[in-house]
Amino acid sequence: MNGCNGGGGGGGGSGGGEVGPPGALEWKFSQVFGERAAGEEVQEVDIISAIEFDKSGDHLATGDRGGRVVLFERTDTKDHGVSRRNLERMNFPIGRHPEFRYKTEFQSHEPEFDYLKSLEIEEKINKIRWCQTANSALFLLSTNDKTIKFWKVHEKKVKKITDMNVAPRETVGNGSIHSLSNDVAIPPEGIPSLRLPVVTTHETSQVARCRRVDGETFVSADDLRINLWNLEISNQSFNIVDVKPQNMEDLTEVITSAEFHPTHCNTLAYSSSKGSVRLIDLRQSALCDTHAQLFEEPEAPGSRSFFTEIIASISDIKFANDGRHILSRDYMTLKLWDINMNSGPVATFQVHEHLRPRLCDLYENDSIFDKFECCLSGDGQRVATGSYSNLFRVFGCAPGSTEATSLEASKNPMRRQVQTPSRPARSLSSITRVVRRGTESPGADANGNSFDFTSKLLHLAWHPTENSIACAAANSLYMYYA
Repeated sequence: MNGCNGGGGGGGGSGGGEVGPPGALEWKFSQVFGERAAGEEVQEVDIISAIEFDKSGDHLATGDRGGRVVLFERTDTKDHGVSRRNLERMNFPIGRHPEFRYKTEFQSHEPEFDYLKSLEIEEKINKIRWCQTANSALFLLSTNDKTIKFWKVHEKKVKKITDMNVAPRETVGNGSIHSLSNDVAIPPEGIPSLRLPVVTTHETSQVARCRRVDGETFVSADDLRINLWNLEISNQSFNIVDVKPQNMEDLTEVITSAEFHPTHCNTLAYSSSKGSVRLIDLRQSALCDTHAQLFEEPEAPGSRSFFTEIIASISDIKFANDGRHILSRDYMTLKLWDINMNSGPVATFQVHEHLRPRLCDLYENDSIFDKFECCLSGDGQRVATGSYSNLFRVFGCAPGSTEATSLEASKNPMRRQVQTPSRPARSLSSITRVVRRGTESPGADANGNSFDFTSKLLHLAWHPTENSIACAAANSLYMYYA
């Protein structure tokens, strides 16, 4: 398995003992879209349910429970007339932080009713995935519980007539002729010559429509199956994983997340409700019922309880850019796995350990079933995930790092920041697993603030090349940089 960004960073730390781990980042507020006023009630349809940067990091897409997709584009890199990557190669000083602006939005999904199953299909956007751009057009996939849609977003020139060789006496506000027969002044000698009206570009509008392109495949996953699709074939998919038992009463686990390897198109990882991550090789067989690798942490003796399986369920997995590490998020922890070592995670980051005494309350109000997402920095040096009270956590995972930062999705992200005790250094390749603990006060953070379980930060994304994070707090999109 070839190592790249994340592996390179780890190698640098272990190869030279004198080079210490990177210091903790100081996060600063950048922007907020959809900020709500104090006491303003949030509409259910406006709550953000998906966030995704494109591969370049110049575009950001969000989906909401109302079935809408909103696109943002980066503006701070355009001021110099050259791409940010080229500026970095030239060692050009970039003083401005990442800035985005609203680009366009469109209605992706509408509510439906499945008459066969007597089931209402809500319009909520579950996932957004960017595809490769072509001819200055943006391509992306969006899905709700039932239907996957492939969109092309491009600029369309809107033209209007601005000049004619007749003199209308009265025009309407948009410049169009109000009444040609009554209001046009025609000289007695007639019009000496006729010429075509002048048509100029009036504005540029964003148009989104379903579109197919070839040469691309993607996977979709539900509770029981993973299907492989080709973007050219919308009415047929190939079932590659099927965990449905002959008797549904024998069902013990379901699929919770699936992700392609970043560089090997034949490798796929998926997670389950039992806390395991499976790696499959599509070259082995058409139906990948057997996995190539299984990653799961053995249950500690005597630790089993009624909540054990619920909190072990993995809600999200992400590959690091190096392709060697997988990050998984269950209810209590973040775990980092090395795909070359399936004996256990190379690092465990405690996110909700302080809530363990309150699992009964969390079960009663259904919060224990919340699905938090996770993300990694482009260089593989840090990981992040969300929590309650609109907080999110950033952990350093470079060798020897003790970074563990709690940030609030607000204009003052460091408002609840507390110092965390330093922890022992270790290498990602070390067999010894390290547990990193956060605050331990049940029901409150380290500053004594009580947790608000109705304000949950479920969705966040890390910029692919820079230390910039976008996260959703209800209907508001917050962006931070370091």
